[in-house]
Amino acid sequence: MTDAAAPAPGIRASRRPGRAGRGVGRWVWGLAGILVIALVWEGYKLLGPADGVVLGGMRVLPRTTDLAMPHVWDMGARLAEPVTRADDALPLWAVVALAALTTLGIAAAGWLVGVVVGIGLALVMQRWRIAEWGLLPWIVLSQTVPLIAFAPVVKSWGSRVEIGSFEWQDWMSVALIASYLAFFPIAIGALKGLQSPDRIHTELMQTYAAGYWQTLVKLRFPASVPYLLPALRLGAANAVIGAVVAEVSTGLQGGIGRILIQFAGQASGDPAKAWGPIFGSIVLGLVAAGSVALLGVILTNYRRTEEAA
Repeated sequence: MTDAAAPAPGIRASRRPGRAGRGVGRWVWGLAGILVIALVWEGYKLLGPADGVVLGGMRVLPRTTDLAMPHVWDMGARLAEPVTRADDALPLWAVVALAALTTLGIAAAGWLVGVVVGIGLALVMQRWRIAEWGLLPWIVLSQTVPLIAFAPVVKSWGSRVEIGSFEWQDWMSVALIASYLAFFPIAIGALKGLQSPDRIHTELMQTYAAGYWQTLVKLRFPASVPYLLPALRLGAANAVIGAVVAEVSTGLQGGIGRILIQFAGQASGDPAKAWGPIFGSIVLGLVAAGSVALLGVILTNYRRTEEAA
């Protein structure tokens, strides 16, 4: 009996390095992807025509001049240089980081609103099938509205909101637009997760005389975790995109969207500088999605795992 039971601990012990290896592998592949992009950038800049690739009178690939495509090392070195020629000017990376933190805070507020709205809609649609038939097409249709045109309208509406001493702030309009993009994947993912329990499981809850709320807490919410976590990460990335675009459209100061426009206007004299906020936006999206991924560690008991071969 002892010999037969011995392999079990070994199997459990062997799974842990496998999980750690997969985590390291993701980082390695991610860094390899960045390296490949840099090599493709420099390869095209070296071999491509200065005026870009033109087919049928249309430019399908960009110019390879230093103004259009700075070298990767030039863009990296520019991040460490002062943002302006003033003696007390901060390095470019510090200016981008401060702006990114501002945008991250606004996007986080929008993401939280999107979570509440998205999960609330999912609960309503799961509870009443007629609500799903009526709401789901409109939820999908809402994502077809051009965001760059919708943002100024939201700002105009917000400026007219007066509730006692409460004053609508410009950042609230940006957060509202961020939530507008965030709620959609959360609502769809939560609905799919809440509907995921098998019929045999719901019937088992009925045999225990469990009511709707007990079934929701004990069965449907735990079953929705594998669907909800990716939706929350996608919602976080969408919130960042919505915040950046809304900052550009509404002219909100202090965020990374504003310096994107500001530095782009200076690209003719300092082309590498304009790429600083672009890199900052990419890192911002990764940080937002990665922060939400920490929920997966907390809810690890509810995540589906592969069985050992």
